[in-house]
Amino acid sequence: MSAAPRLDAAFAALADPTRRAILVRLVEGEATVGELAEPFAISQPAVSRHLKVLEGAGLIERRVDGTKRPCRLAPAALTELDAYLAMLRKALETNYQRLDQLLASPTFATKQKDETT
Repeated sequence: MSAAPRLDAAFAALADPTRRAILVRLVEGEATVGELAEPFAISQPAVSRHLKVLEGAGLIERRVDGTKRPCRLAPAALTELDAYLAMLRKALETNYQRLDQLLASPTFATKQKDETT
């Protein structure tokens, strides 16, 4: 899967508050579907569907442990998201720096002064 579809899948998965809450729980460590379902007022099958979306987006991994399939955060799950957001932050910083330079320029100050008189 190329970068754009992976990012789309990750952002779509993160758009749901239940899935974000599941990820927050997994920050504490591995958990089974039953453990993840406990705090929610939804069925265990519904939690399983959320987990399938998170797994498809590459945000979590599951392993087989007998009859259980514990879930955990994928080690590199947020690397691509972080890189994307870092690119956006850098672009914003560049734009703000250009704006600061423009506002500090003598030409801009003179033009503003002329318009107010």
